[in-house]
Amino acid sequence: MLLLWPCLVLSLSPWSAAARRPSGRYWLTDAKGLAREFDGIGAVSGGGATSRLLVNYEEPYRSQILDYLFKPNFGAALHILKVEIGGDAQSTDGTEPSHMHYENDENYFRGYEWWLMKEAKKRNPNIKLIGLPWAFPGWIGRGENWPYHHPDVTAYYIVSWIIGAKRFHDLDIDYIGIWNERTFNSKYIKLLRSTLDKQDLQRVRIVASDNLWEPISFVMLLDCELREVVDVIGAHYPGTITMPSALLTKKKLWASEDYSTLNNEIGAGCWARILNQNYVNGHMTSTIAWNLVASYYEDLPFGRCGLMTAQEPWSGHYTVDPPIWITAHTTQFTQPGWHYLNASGRLDGGGSYVALTDGKGNLTIIIETMTHKHSACIRPPLLPYSVSPQKATFYLNGSFSHLEALQMWYSKLEFKSANSTLFQSLGPKKVCEGVLTVNLDLDEVYTLTTLKTGRKSPFPDPPPSQPFPSTYKDDFDVRNPPFSEAPYFADQTGVFEYFVNTSDPGEHVFTLRQVVNQRPVTWVSDAENTISIIGNYKWMNLTLSCDVYIESNRGGAFIAGRVDKGGIYVGDAKGVFFWVLPDGTYRVTGDLYGKEVLMKGLSGVRAEAWHRLTLILTGSNASGMLNGYPLWENVTITKPANGWAAIGTKHFEFTQFDNVHIQAS
Repeated sequence: MLLLWPCLVLSLSPWSAAARRPSGRYWLTDAKGLAREFDGIGAVSGGGATSRLLVNYEEPYRSQILDYLFKPNFGAALHILKVEIGGDAQSTDGTEPSHMHYENDENYFRGYEWWLMKEAKKRNPNIKLIGLPWAFPGWIGRGENWPYHHPDVTAYYIVSWIIGAKRFHDLDIDYIGIWNERTFNSKYIKLLRSTLDKQDLQRVRIVASDNLWEPISFVMLLDCELREVVDVIGAHYPGTITMPSALLTKKKLWASEDYSTLNNEIGAGCWARILNQNYVNGHMTSTIAWNLVASYYEDLPFGRCGLMTAQEPWSGHYTVDPPIWITAHTTQFTQPGWHYLNASGRLDGGGSYVALTDGKGNLTIIIETMTHKHSACIRPPLLPYSVSPQKATFYLNGSFSHLEALQMWYSKLEFKSANSTLFQSLGPKKVCEGVLTVNLDLDEVYTLTTLKTGRKSPFPDPPPSQPFPSTYKDDFDVRNPPFSEAPYFADQTGVFEYFVNTSDPGEHVFTLRQVVNQRPVTWVSDAENTISIIGNYKWMNLTLSCDVYIESNRGGAFIAGRVDKGGIYVGDAKGVFFWVLPDGTYRVTGDLYGKEVLMKGLSGVRAEAWHRLTLILTGSNASGMLNGYPLWENVTITKPANGWAAIGTKHFEFTQFDNVHIQAS
């Protein structure tokens, strides 16, 4: 715990435990100029579909979650929001729709990232916006899984997204990236810059390459034209270290994706450590967390790796996890445009401190003492180090020598109990003739600041957690849907959108349609089949019914239960898949790929006609119905034992779905 002494008592009794702590002295001054400009703390929505379930929350819970993320001086108070430019392909936990599925197609209302950026701007008009593609629609590659063979096409596609953000949503994009964690192309980056400039988008800055420090920084040193057009070198999971070549470019250096860790106390420790040490060790002036909010099914890859958790829109339940309040230690008391002091560095007893100023007399100091055991991020490996309880004495000089008090905020992460102290105000603390002494324990975070704007005023507890409803129906009869995706469906390969079927005068006017008709330029190996999951991963027994309409003779559709994998692993998904094909046959398989055939036969199904499929799973027995009549039965299922429900198609082709009904347990 912290001890601060009045001016007449500058040291502890030699017999006290605190007096035996290692001591360090640190000088904070702006008298000799300032260090690097601070660019802010942010988070990623995307990479992929990580905010998918957030849009389905009802009010007031949805607005409460957004306030915790973006509202200044309230919760995380983020300075930066980075979003995926949807590319119709799997990008970690799902797919996000492109604004241009096809070359002659433009729609700037698909998905939810537009909505999310607007909600962030409502709360913080100064928040910075970044766009980055993980994948691209297939037409960009002209038949190849590569976006750089036709760089003019790719640049046009990306710049169209930026222009659409402004034209349709009044959103100014501040930064644009190249291709997430994949090879960069110097010719493309230069062409992107010139394309932006031709559209009077000189203010949009380029971040490259959202991968490793090298080779981008090394190439920039050799290519002055590339060095001129890249504004920020962004590295992913740098481990708080910067390569010498990146420093030599004299460009802004960012951890443009970091964290990616379970949002418990250890995740909070990881986040606290890298927020300071990315600058102290690596001169990085921005750190951006993947991901913003864990709003996707928890059993998908990297479950609960968001700054907070909101994965139950059906119940309204969400949790404000410790990383939110660790973020607040920095974001509520700094702003982009502030500068680090030259004195920021390591503490003698382990841990670190950073000090920032707005150049107008305000000062913020953030201190962390995270131990190795309690602050390991998911990547990269953390080399051994030690931290001990210690006494730190700060000497305030220059513009800060006159300060008489600093506001103090405190967090203590507990690992043997559930009694962590998170973002607690300790009130004003006196500065004695420019000297401030702090006794530091392990796994603590302190903020000492001249600002009095900090706030922790949480909303009342949300509703209790509830599993996904065991009975669920959706007829997709929504005339003007607020979002292009139906509630709770999480696309894993392909894109399933609300559709108005004007050719059907009957009950299937409003449907859900799979709309990707060409394999995208992928970020990971998408499945050969499109698939959207829904429900509770723990489901064992279920009856799933759905109407399907195969639009071409090369197509095929399925419904499924006990689907055991999603996200980047969806291609290896097992389950029970009931397929119908337009050649009049059916097939039951134990895998998405279709190799493990459990049953097959004739069905009479044809293209351009509606058919109702029903899958029944009870214990180890599976059966299926077509148009209300039994088609196959008594198929023995041994594994998997549980999983999601799903719908999907055989290939990338247009297929419609309607009247989904699930009864599960």
